[in-house]
Amino acid sequence: MKLLALRAAPAAVVLALGLAALMPAAAADQPRPPNSAALDKREIRAQLMPRRYATLAAEIGAKISRLPVVEGGRFRAGETLVVFDCSLQQAQLSKAKAAQAATEKVWTANQRLNELRSIGKVELDVSEAEVAKAKAEVAANGAVLSKCAVTAPYAGRIAEQKAREQQFVQPGQALLDIIDDSALELEFIVPSKWLVWLRAQHGFQVVIDETGKTYPAKVQRIGARIDPVSQSVKLTAAIDGKFGELMAGMSGKVLMAPPAGSPP
Repeated sequence: MKLLALRAAPAAVVLALGLAALMPAAAADQPRPPNSAALDKREIRAQLMPRRYATLAAEIGAKISRLPVVEGGRFRAGETLVVFDCSLQQAQLSKAKAAQAATEKVWTANQRLNELRSIGKVELDVSEAEVAKAKAEVAANGAVLSKCAVTAPYAGRIAEQKAREQQFVQPGQALLDIIDDSALELEFIVPSKWLVWLRAQHGFQVVIDETGKTYPAKVQRIGARIDPVSQSVKLTAAIDGKFGELMAGMSGKVLMAPPAGSPP
């Protein structure tokens, strides 16, 4: 028995040493959350974003008659972007207007009869209510007809057409992605300890990959919340000037560093 124990001891020691050697390697393989020091050393990347963007959707069920502005094209505020075939809605409005005219004639006649004491008050009130009902029908159909054209809420460009001419769409279906690229913004993150010296309107440079050029920019807004894991904060900046070659979606490297004497 003693002999077996002596022989087993070296094997146990070898196994323990092997496990000890493997443990650091396994620990090194575990993903670690980013920290402020890592963020300080790595390149700060930014992406150009449009100031405003939206997805325009259909408010009625109808067939698309025309899409006056092509994908990628520019448009002005208030310009028509989508036209629906609303012949049915137009007919319903005409029907509602005819019904309103008929009820108004009946009410007018009943008012005359009431002056002659030849009609009851209930019948007079009912005819007046019918006029109000007919007016509401006209207003409702007019509201539906006003949705037969989609206009631009602001000037910009068509980023993507999600529907085509002669296609029937349902209420709520996406039609167009639009962007306002009159002012492009940069979005990026920096170490939160930079807030000691970083303020709005702070100027810096950004190198855009797609053009290979350097552009001036200014910090516009500082994020309202700090990421506690990476100890970073989101910044929004604006390109300082007009540069026709810049487009939403481009990205680049932020050239920003703490001033002398500030925490790195």
